[in-house]
Amino acid sequence: MSVERIPLAGVIGSPIAHSKSPLLHGHWLKTLGIKGFYVPMDVAPDDLENVLRTLPRMGFVGVNITVPHKVAAMQIADLVTDRATLIGAANTLIFREDGKIHADNTDGYGFIENLRQNAPDWDPAAGPAAVLGAGGAARAVVASLLDAGVPEIMLSNRTRARADSLQQDFGSRVKVVEWVQAGNMLEEAATVVNTTSLGMLGKPELRVPLDGLQKGALVTDLVYNPLRTRLLREAEDMGCVTVDGLGMLIHQAVPGFERWFGQRPEVDAATRAVLLR
Repeated sequence: MSVERIPLAGVIGSPIAHSKSPLLHGHWLKTLGIKGFYVPMDVAPDDLENVLRTLPRMGFVGVNITVPHKVAAMQIADLVTDRATLIGAANTLIFREDGKIHADNTDGYGFIENLRQNAPDWDPAAGPAAVLGAGGAARAVVASLLDAGVPEIMLSNRTRARADSLQQDFGSRVKVVEWVQAGNMLEEAATVVNTTSLGMLGKPELRVPLDGLQKGALVTDLVYNPLRTRLLREAEDMGCVTVDGLGMLIHQAVPGFERWFGQRPEVDAATRAVLLR
């Protein structure tokens, strides 16, 4: 008699105790009546490959990957999707039945789906986008905005070299703007995205002048703690359409959950409520 194995998944990072992913996946497992578990795992960089090769033997069907392992995980994987290669990092691993580790990056997907759900009238082709920051999240955002049809991206980062490097990878539709000039980008931007940690609880505020924001522009912040950052509050006061960053966290989790557990979870008010407790 063969006994069905209980599917296991989780999130690997260091530190990891702050992660909201176990709450999110736990809610979906319970709502959908799936006998499975999703656990947080604090893994040191030196142990990452050993852990990833061992987990499938323990009944794991896949894991999410977060800081500081997103680049290393992609290099360890046997198969890597085009979008993970383009972004240069992986956030979702699928452990296949043939033993191979399949790496994907769903951050860009989560970013775009969050905008489509919470700003249904958003038109990527309406004009240029202004992106603040040039880290891993910015790479995912830039890739997905270009894919969605944004005509041009103005990119600004505190360290110019990182912005230049991103521009070289993504080509002529990306223009680099000096950080001291970042406020000027907003005057022609139809879409504005903060991918930096500025404005997050415990971090410095985003000091970019916002008086150039266009009424009706879409403004979104990847920071979701606090949910309404200064950028979003001021943008709303100026007549912009605003979308907070919590939805991206939720939407980026959908493809992995579906691959691991075989059912597509719903992104609804109840899901958000679980993460806002």
